[in-house]
Amino acid sequence: MEANTRDTGRLPAAFLTPGSSSFMDFLGDHSPDLLPGKRSLPPLQGAVEAPHGTTIVAVTFPGGVVLAGDRRATMGNMIAQRDIEKVFPADEYSAVGIAGTAGLAVEMVKLFQLELEHFEKVEGAQLSLEGKANRLSTMIRSNLAMAMQGLAVVPVFAGYDVDRGKGRIFSYDVTGGRSEETGYASTGSGSVFARGAMKKLYRDDLTQEQATTLVVQALYDAADEDSATGGPDVARKIYPVVTVITEDGFRRLSEDEMAAIARAVLDHRLEQPDGPRAALL
Repeated sequence: MEANTRDTGRLPAAFLTPGSSSFMDFLGDHSPDLLPGKRSLPPLQGAVEAPHGTTIVAVTFPGGVVLAGDRRATMGNMIAQRDIEKVFPADEYSAVGIAGTAGLAVEMVKLFQLELEHFEKVEGAQLSLEGKANRLSTMIRSNLAMAMQGLAVVPVFAGYDVDRGKGRIFSYDVTGGRSEETGYASTGSGSVFARGAMKKLYRDDLTQEQATTLVVQALYDAADEDSATGGPDVARKIYPVVTVITEDGFRRLSEDEMAAIARAVLDHRLEQPDGPRAALL
């Protein structure tokens, strides 16, 4: 059957038969071994050493949301990569920032992108932002067996809700538990320090420019305290990945834009090494 399909150039019948709008369901029916949660696991022999992505931050502002991540991946006490990408578009109006086991996280993001694209093609409409957040929760839950062996994936999902006309942020735990965050969120090894910085500087009337500067400030504070988080590297021209999602869709800030923001933050830190202070009332 497979040989005949290859010879004629025709797609297998599975690809031509109407079915579920979920790509994961389709894959589970026809090639379940390709799903992360269906793979056989090696015998448990302690924690697995693999590159890990670290700090992701997100901030809402009137009209949208900013999602950003540092560029460092670590493996134990070593820097595995200095310029890893941790923030990816999920579709036109949403994005995912990954923390945890880098290889599995990138694979999960690609599967999530396919899930949303498949739904749109089958149904002729986009999932709601709430629906997208729920689909990602299901994917994280399917990785639970890997997470129990130290290969966890803990993303932050953010997007512009076209129905509500505002930016929204969702955070997750390793079991797939989902929470909607108000104002700002962070995950990864430097998340405690980044969250402290955002708590100090966040206001609900931030402009888009202020929100992008705030996430860089938060990542700088995280890198100042957490060795697994990488701050702006001017010498190598490696800057955080910062994305903005509004009613106009997803946009990643250019290298030139990021260089200007990073240099402004670094120049200001020469005067205030511990960062800006929140205004006292």
